[in-house]
Amino acid sequence: MMKKIIEVKKVEKVFNTKSDASAVRALNGVDFTLNEGEFISIMGESGSGKSTLLNILATLDKPTSGVVLLDGKDLTGIHDNQLADFRRDNLGFVFQDFNLLDTLSIKENIYLPLVLSKQPHRMMKERIAPLAKQLGIEELLEKYPFELSGGQKQRAAVCRALMTNPRLILADEPTGALDSRNATMLLEMFKKINEQGQTIIMVTHSFMGASYSDRVLFIKDGKIHTELSKDGASRDVFRAKINEIMSDVITGNGEV
Repeated sequence: MMKKIIEVKKVEKVFNTKSDASAVRALNGVDFTLNEGEFISIMGESGSGKSTLLNILATLDKPTSGVVLLDGKDLTGIHDNQLADFRRDNLGFVFQDFNLLDTLSIKENIYLPLVLSKQPHRMMKERIAPLAKQLGIEELLEKYPFELSGGQKQRAAVCRALMTNPRLILADEPTGALDSRNATMLLEMFKKINEQGQTIIMVTHSFMGASYSDRVLFIKDGKIHTELSKDGASRDVFRAKINEIMSDVITGNGEV
């Protein structure tokens, strides 16, 4: 039996403005579960609520109502002064714009989460060696971000995300700033680390990107419109089905 790592129950998010009449409901009763070792993608039009959902999963925002559980722990109940430690110990982040510090070398950028948690330098060296080799950045560790290509920066960002051995990787449009060749390399990398047991949630606009996942959640107007599982289909067949459903989401066809 597969172990649930994330449970999202009836999550709503309302952004209030000066007038209650103009309050914006970004999420409207979202329910889903994520199993350990699963790789899911979240898709939807701009403004559909997918980024709001990712921010709540990342504990960067809190829902107006509903519950988010990680390994049975209610994320909405974590005190603000404990959130930074919780993120560092449990979550790995990969962003579209890499979020590397130009004043630090690639190695120093990758070490940063462990430096902040005051881990011994010996442990950092032991952890970085196999990851850098797997991600093909061994020769880049002494360079600085401005000396690297977009694809190299993103591989370094993935290495940094994996350094803490997180329960969950959250990726926000990770291929958005990459050309097609580097995007494919990154997605192949994601699939490989997922096959090694890493759980991943990825927000993406890319049909190709989503086709690397096991399951896709399509969000429309703050709700889960449709779920699609790969179920052994080839990547080409899965991508075509993703394209078809996303077209329905955009045009308003299909049942919500």
